[in-house]
Amino acid sequence: MKTTIDIPDDALADAMRYTGAKTKREAVVKALAEFNRLQRVNQLIANFGTLEFASNDEIEAGDIAEISRRQTTADPS
Repeated sequence: MKTTIDIPDDALADAMRYTGAKTKREAVVKALAEFNRLQRVNQLIANFGTLEFASNDEIEAGDIAEISRRQTTADPS
């Protein structure tokens, strides 16, 4: 998308220096990509710890139940 914007010279020069960009366009694209990446990381961090996982005891209980089920179906006597 073609857009005309007024970017302060010092901010653009910093962006070019920090990104290693050779053109103004490249600097803006890299800066936007990095900003978007950081936002995704921040969202992941904000959601960290909100997922619930089974405890070790729950997993072991499920394993024992599965072993028992397999033994019951394998030995039809």
